[in-house]
Amino acid sequence: MQFIVGLIIIALLMYLLNAIWPLFLVLFIVFAVWKAYEFFYYKSSKFLSIKQRIDTYINDCNDLNRHIEDLKDTSLLADRTDYGDASYRDSRKWNYQRKHIKDQKYAPNVYNCSRTVCDNARKKPFEYVCKYLGIKATEENLSAFENILNNFEAAEEGKKNLQAEKEKILNSIQTDVPVLIRKFSKKKLEQKLGFEQIDMSTAYFPKYVFQYTSSGGNASTHCDIVMDIDNLNRFVLFLSEKIKFKKSVAGQRALMTSKLRQQIKERDGYACKQCGASVHQEPNLLLEIDHIIPVSKGGLTTEDNLQTLCWRCNRKKGAKIQ
Repeated sequence: MQFIVGLIIIALLMYLLNAIWPLFLVLFIVFAVWKAYEFFYYKSSKFLSIKQRIDTYINDCNDLNRHIEDLKDTSLLADRTDYGDASYRDSRKWNYQRKHIKDQKYAPNVYNCSRTVCDNARKKPFEYVCKYLGIKATEENLSAFENILNNFEAAEEGKKNLQAEKEKILNSIQTDVPVLIRKFSKKKLEQKLGFEQIDMSTAYFPKYVFQYTSSGGNASTHCDIVMDIDNLNRFVLFLSEKIKFKKSVAGQRALMTSKLRQQIKERDGYACKQCGASVHQEPNLLLEIDHIIPVSKGGLTTEDNLQTLCWRCNRKKGAKIQ
């Protein structure tokens, strides 16, 4: 009986193969023709002429893309309590199924704690980050987190502007590019033109983790505190309320928040104070807020020490005093 069923299945498979083989052949031929068309188009003088014509704009986009990646790479290191280093090994030998123990992480921003601490961290995240991860409420730390917020917000704004500028460039050449290439080879077109890939994710936002793992390893809870733009704004305010300002003259000091960044841009007419470039001339221009006297050289976060710079001028300035 099984032998007969096997013969029937083989017969059906052979029938189906014979029925769909012509379709596979047609699809293969279409695919091969398309790949040949793509290959010769990207080698053609017409495409190379288009690429040469917009090369300056593409290079500018790529420079901005690298600048955004530099902004995203801003360190979260601050004035933290040094508790020292140690190694820990679980050497118990009895036969527990401790499935969560192998997933435990030990890192500067990960705190292994009791279930109670993990639960309370969810209710008062900033307080527990400061208390258990050793972040002191100091002016130095406040300045560090303000700088992180300033850079991250510029990076998020820059990603949107960069995407819009890339679309603008692609739209400017769409009548010169064949419809099939525009529709079915968009990513390859961008790559062949020279555009570097834009990372639109927010995975770079730092994260503080409180985690509990039971002694048996079968229970585990997590509390993740992601320092996104909203949380950074609120954390800056949280730290400022706990600090008795000593460095600022008579305690006068602005807080570098999203609101202040916007106020400085409005005050400066959405234009770079150094080169004069503005969003009126370049709608997708990335503007950043700069300390005229850098914080590293004693500059304060006060409105008279802040200015609007375009990303190009800010990138050139670095830590120099203008």
